[in-house]
Amino acid sequence: MYWILAGLLAIFYLYAGGKKLTQSKEQLAPMMGWVDTIPMPVVRTIGALEILGALGVILPPLTGIAPWLAVAAAIGLVAIQIGGIVVHVSRGETKVIGLNIALLVLAAALIFIRP
Repeated sequence: MYWILAGLLAIFYLYAGGKKLTQSKEQLAPMMGWVDTIPMPVVRTIGALEILGALGVILPPLTGIAPWLAVAAAIGLVAIQIGGIVVHVSRGETKVIGLNIALLVLAAALIFIRP
């Protein structure tokens, strides 16, 4: 079960984080309207943290090196989604927080499930 959840999260966050790191504000805006109100260095930082989180839930358990880092990465991904929910609610975008909640629940599950 761990590997299925971790794999799904890793794929999502590698994609989303990669977009935030490489695309301009104009390219991101149609999918992520919130980038208009957040400075791009913050958007880039979020993207980098998402990629680190994706790698963190996969590599430590896979290699057996510092497996506690997977728990730390999952906690970080939960924090990212809490921040995302706060941003969406503050912008009146409560209809779009379903994905944030789903990602939060999946990441939270990884805190308690072991490979």
